[in-house]
Amino acid sequence: MLKRSKSMYAYYLVWPALLIYSVFFVVPAIIGFYYSFTDWRLDRDTITYIGWDNFKRIFSDETLLLAMKNTLIFAIVTVIGKNVLAIALAVALNMRLKTRNFLRAIFYSPSILSVLVISIVFTPMLRTEGMINRMFETIGLGSFSQAWLTDPSIVIWTVAAVSIWQHTGFQMAIYLAGLQSISKEYYEAATIDGAGLWKSFIHITLPLLLPAININLMLTLIGGLKVFSEVFVLTGGGPGNASQVVGTIILRAFGEGSWGLGTAINTLLFIIVTIISIPLLIFMRRKEVAE
Repeated sequence: MLKRSKSMYAYYLVWPALLIYSVFFVVPAIIGFYYSFTDWRLDRDTITYIGWDNFKRIFSDETLLLAMKNTLIFAIVTVIGKNVLAIALAVALNMRLKTRNFLRAIFYSPSILSVLVISIVFTPMLRTEGMINRMFETIGLGSFSQAWLTDPSIVIWTVAAVSIWQHTGFQMAIYLAGLQSISKEYYEAATIDGAGLWKSFIHITLPLLLPAININLMLTLIGGLKVFSEVFVLTGGGPGNASQVVGTIILRAFGEGSWGLGTAINTLLFIIVTIISIPLLIFMRRKEVAE
């Protein structure tokens, strides 16, 4: 009886948090799933079940399709950019440099800044006459100057680049923790066997870094698919609808009083995140165990 009581002790600690999570997240999600099949609007007193009409509208609306395309572009670019740069920075700053602690703080600091602050800093820099274009012109690369926030063909890539700049330091910190858990004996043995830096990185560092890679891939992927604040503060979805993402479309739908449609878009986003992230998580877990 005493052993059973001890084994249940952990569950007693979990139940309050689980109850709060269920009340404020699970139950609203279930209710929202129902409302996504209705014509729930601000200007109507009654709510009518309309089946799949909201979802049909999503896949027939060019702006909504563009928003989904932009969301996927943003997610793919930021997942690759953040993780590749973060691994490179983590490996470099894991070396015995006199200034490594200072450099770690410098690279990590953007991740603690508010997105609003990032917007205030980058918006004037990215204007046609801004500092970035002037820098290109000064060093003789004027052909690289662009209308970074007003050219529909590159604006989503610009926002993704700003996001990479801001958040790479956070992913770097996770990779640094993973690198510091790897025993130096592996590298010493590899050196004795004649392996160079690149072979040691491929055959030792990457396999043993898989738990950290798994965590960062999931964080950056889910964050990329749920992007909202970066687009909202930098472009507001413009110019026109060129940088609209699913998050900003949801805000616009709720702002227009189309609550049923907004809930449907949110439900679709949840399904997309689930379909992409769960198989990736399973695959990465299997790779982690295999290694």
